[in-house]
Amino acid sequence: QVQLVESGGGLVQAGGSLRLSCAASGPTFSIYAMAWFRQAPGKEREIVGAIIWGGGTTSYTDAVKGRFIISRDNAKNTVYLQMNSLNPEDTAVYYCALKQGYFSEYNNWGQGTQVTVSS
Repeated sequence: QVQLVESGGGLVQAGGSLRLSCAASGPTFSIYAMAWFRQAPGKEREIVGAIIWGGGTTSYTDAVKGRFIISRDNAKNTVYLQMNSLNPEDTAVYYCALKQGYFSEYNNWGQGTQVTVSS
């Protein structure tokens, strides 16, 4: 089974940037897509965006379009979430996850990393 480890969270002021990383180890050939989710206190977990592992096609939720960029480095088996123009509403625990097929669920999760944006 693929293991996912996130890093890069922290505290940043509004308007600042952070880059999160999600390193995958194990049978990465089984990955179809990877996604970033976030969960803010008292709120449900929501998807931030996703990337197709092979082709690199990305998609984003409206709240982060134009501010966040997902990319991948296949040689390093790592997916990144570049977050720009952060605002306090982006404060959450961020998780990366993977799925193994187009119709599959995201069923393999990292441990999460805290992002806090101060006003």
